[in-house]
This record gives sequence, structure tokens and C-alpha cells, in this order.
Amino acid sequence: MNADAIRVSFIMPVLNEEGYVAAAVHSILAQDGLDQREILLVLGASTDRTDEVVAGLAELHAEIRVLRNPRNAISQSMNIGIAEARFPVVVRVDAHSVLPAGYAATAVRSLRAAGAVNLGGRMHAEGRTPYEQAVAWGYNSPGGLGGAVYHTGGEAGPAESAYLGVFDRAAVLAIGGFDESLSRGEDWDLNRRLIARGGLVWFEPALDVVYRPRSSVKALAKQFHASGRWRGEIIRRLAGRVPLRYYVPPALLVGLVIGAALLVAGAVAGGTVGAVLAIVGALPFVVYPAWVLLTALRADVPPGVRLRLLGVLPTMHLSWGAGCLFGILIPSRGHNAFAGR
Repeated sequence: MNADAIRVSFIMPVLNEEGYVAAAVHSILAQDGLDQREILLVLGASTDRTDEVVAGLAELHAEIRVLRNPRNAISQSMNIGIAEARFPVVVRVDAHSVLPAGYAATAVRSLRAAGAVNLGGRMHAEGRTPYEQAVAWGYNSPGGLGGAVYHTGGEAGPAESAYLGVFDRAAVLAIGGFDESLSRGEDWDLNRRLIARGGLVWFEPALDVVYRPRSSVKALAKQFHASGRWRGEIIRRLAGRVPLRYYVPPALLVGLVIGAALLVAGAVAGGTVGAVLAIVGALPFVVYPAWVLLTALRADVPPGVRLRLLGVLPTMHLSWGAGCLFGILIPSRGHNAFAGR
């Protein structure tokens, strides 16, 4: 086999994705510039029509292989796929994502040129409804998910983590694969361990992947609580050795709780002391909503989307913050606990 040949194993964990998986698979099938490829769909125990949709896709396309993970966790699904993969480069695909044309070939060439063990591009959230568009804006903005380069974009270069990931399979196997005790944050943890072993994780801005965000308040709150919960678990395991931005949502929540307590204390105390306590306690409830309002007003989106940002941003921040605090204080037990599905 030519050493320059591009041979890729696409791996997609799939659970309850009947409305999204077909588009994600078709974006893989549309990839060109590859010498060999296979598509491994690792199915969890879905409760919707996902398995039926996948069976139809597999029947039409011989390069699709269906694997099973009844325990559902993404980290386990990825390890199952990596173990079964036949090719040296593994491309992770999210069932909510749509790969752009030429994604895999560009990624592999960039991976080799950079001498990296993992590479990713930008997670470019795009919504279809006004609510999804507001969520997408939160994903793509520092005001929503912080300043990670794979959310907001930036120059090519070393990164702390990578969206999705285009992996050197041997490098991932050398560190034992994904940590199967994590249901979320498994990608950040994997990249942390790759870097600790001397590997290079690379951000490639030429890769811009469409991501379909959650479409309801309930789904968004559940997803962000789960993400925060497992990030808190990682913070606890690593004794706090994580980027400072991860502490902002839990600090916000703590500030609001303390503010509420001071308001109550001020009402009880009365007099000058009570007034001071009430003023201090009111600050978080003034400053944060004012920041949300200003952020929404400055967003370059239609008025209906801007209005929804007033609810979307607090949902993101407070759900993530509450989950993170619980994760720090209480160990998350079980692979599927707080999976956000």
C-alpha cells in the first residue's frame, strides 16, 4: 500500500438519533479523495427508530458496518469502534454533525503535515428553528460556551482538545483508548492524555463542521447539566487542574445562591446592616441579567432569535454550572449516569 494513501475508518456512536443519523451518514458517503474507507456505526440501546434507519442505510451501502454497545456510553462506543477499525486513521463523527466536502482527506493531510496524533476543526453550530438558532449562537460565541478555539474559530496551531477528532489509531491505542468511566468530557480527557504522552493535538480551521443543536429547553438543559456534571467529575479527579473558564458557570451559580441568602439576611436584619446586605445580595441578580441582555442585544441575529437568547444563555450557564458543582462534590457512578440523552 502506498504510504501516502488515505485510508480512514469513520466511527459514529449512535443513540436515539432517528432524525439526524441519516444526514450525518450521507455526509460521510459524500467524502471524496479517499483511497479506502469504512463506516462503523456503533449503536446504543435506542428507544426510537434509530436502529431501523441505520439498518436501511447499511442495506444500501456495503461499506457500513453496524456494531453494538448496549451500555450506551460514547467512550465505550468509540473504543469498540477503534478496536474494530481496519485503517490507521480514525475519524470520529457525531450523529448531530454534517461533515463538509473534503473533510476527511483535508484532515488526514493536515494531521500528517503537522505531525499530530489528533486533529479537529471548528464545531460550527447551525439551527433550523429560531430556538435552535439561538442555541447555535451560544455554541459559536464566547458568551455561550467560552473561548475554546474549536467553538469560536482561530488560527491553525496546537490546541488543548479537538472537536470530534481525526486520530492516529496507534497513538490512541497506546494510551488505552477513551476512559470508559466517563460519559462526557471523554474527548477532552483523551486529548489531555495524548498531550501528556508527548503527542501533538492540532486545530485546523479549514475544517468547519456543521452541528445541529438541541431543539427544546428541556433537551438543552439536560445536555448542559450532563456536560457540567462530567466536567465536574474530571475537575475532582484532576484536583482542579483544568482551564479557568470551566469554573465560570459554577462560580456564577454560587454567586446567585449567596446573593439570594444575603437578600434574605438583609430582610431579616433590617436597618442599615440589612440595607447593605440587600444591596450586595442584589448585585448578582442585576449584573448577570444585564450582561445577558447586553449580550443578546449585541448579537447579530434576527429579533426572534435575539429574544430567545435571553432564555437560552441562562439555560446553558446555570444547567452547566449546577451539573459541574454536583460533579465536583458527588462522584458520578455508572456509565450512563447523567448522559444528557
